[in-house]
Amino acid sequence: MTSDAAAVIVDARGMRCPWPALRLARAMRTATEVLLIADDPQAGREVAALASEQGWRWAPETGSADAEQWRVCRD
Repeated sequence: MTSDAAAVIVDARGMRCPWPALRLARAMRTATEVLLIADDPQAGREVAALASEQGWRWAPETGSADAEQWRVCRD
């Protein structure tokens, strides 16, 4: 996985599932790497399920106190 400069950043703070996953899916239509920021506790499961279904690699990133982050990449 690469740096933030190459990643499209999707800030989904304040959105409840399924919106963070839907925003991620939309960004991945054209991007090869997305950094998703979300504060919904269900977002991690949604990201994992979507990435698995689509064949994307994903990994949690160090987030802030108010949100979590995931880096999602297309192979």
